[in-house]
Amino acid sequence: MMEWTDRHCRYLHRLLTRKALLYTEMLTTGAVLRGDRERLLGFDAFEQPVALQLGGCDLQALAQSAKIGEDFGYAEINLNVGCPSDRVQEGRFGACLMAEPDLVAAGVVAMKAAVTVPVTVKCRIGIDEQDPEQSLFVFAGAMKAAGADALIVHARKAWLKGLSPRENREVPPLDYAIVHRLKRAYPDWDIIINGGIASLAQTQAQLPSVDGVMMGRAAYQEPWRLLNVDPLLFSEPAPFSSAKNAALAFVPYIEGELKKGVRLHAMTRHILGLFHAVPGARAFRRHLATEAVKPGADAHVLIEALALVLDSRPDLSHIAA
Repeated sequence: MMEWTDRHCRYLHRLLTRKALLYTEMLTTGAVLRGDRERLLGFDAFEQPVALQLGGCDLQALAQSAKIGEDFGYAEINLNVGCPSDRVQEGRFGACLMAEPDLVAAGVVAMKAAVTVPVTVKCRIGIDEQDPEQSLFVFAGAMKAAGADALIVHARKAWLKGLSPRENREVPPLDYAIVHRLKRAYPDWDIIINGGIASLAQTQAQLPSVDGVMMGRAAYQEPWRLLNVDPLLFSEPAPFSSAKNAALAFVPYIEGELKKGVRLHAMTRHILGLFHAVPGARAFRRHLATEAVKPGADAHVLIEALALVLDSRPDLSHIAA
C-alpha cells in the first residue's frame, strides 16, 4: 500500500470506521531515520488506532525506527516481510526475508526491547520454491519465540523472480486453509489473515478460523465498505448515516490541510471510490478528477462534487459489504 494509505487516506477511513485498526504505508528504516519525519510519520490523533509499518533488516535501525514510531504515538509497530517488489528486495527487506527467519526474529527482539507498544509481523506463506507447509510454520515459530505480538499472513506465496508485484497479488493461488492450520497450531497467539478478501461477508466467513482480517486494496478502492465495519463486526453504530455525510465531515480536515500547503488532489484522490450503486457517483468522480487537480482548487470542489450524488444511503445488503 505504498503511496496509498497516507495520513489523508487514513483520516478519511477513520471517518468511516471508528473501530478498525489502520496501517500506514510501508516506510523503510532509512526513510524514518534520515527523512523528513514530520512529513513521513506525522498523523492526526483522530486516526488512532493506527500502526506504523516498517521495512528493513538492520537490527539497530529497526529498533531506532520502532522507538521513533512509538514516540510519534503509533499504537503498533509492524514489520513488513511480505512485499515482493524488486526495489524492496534490493534493500534486503520485504518478502525476501522469508528466507531468513532468524534475522527477522532478531529484528523483532530488537524492536520489542525498544518499545512498549505491540510489535507484529506481516508475511507471506512462503517464497519461490519454498514449501509453505514448512516455510510458514518455521517462520511463524521463530516469530512467536521472538515475542511478536501477532502474525499477519498474506495467504499467497511470493515469487521474487518472474512475477511483478501486481502479479504477486493475483497469480499465486490463495491458500486460506494453511493459515487456518497455523492458527490451530497457535491457539493462544493472534493470527490475522490477508489476501483476496474483498468484502465484509468474506471477512465474517474468516473470523471463526483466525483472530482478525486485514483488508488492503478493497478497502482503499471501495472505501464505502468501511461504513459497515462497525455495525457488522463490532455491533456498534456506523459513525455516519451515509457515505455522503462522512465525506462532508472530511471537508474541515481538507480546509485545514489546504492552509498548510497540501494540494486538494492529494486528499481527494483517496475518496474517488466512496460511492457505489449511488446515482451521481460517476459525475462525482469525473468532477473531482478534472477539478481537484487544478492549481488553487479548494474544498468547494469536493462540496460541488458531493452535490452531484443522491443524498441517501444505498441498500448494500444484497452485496454484503
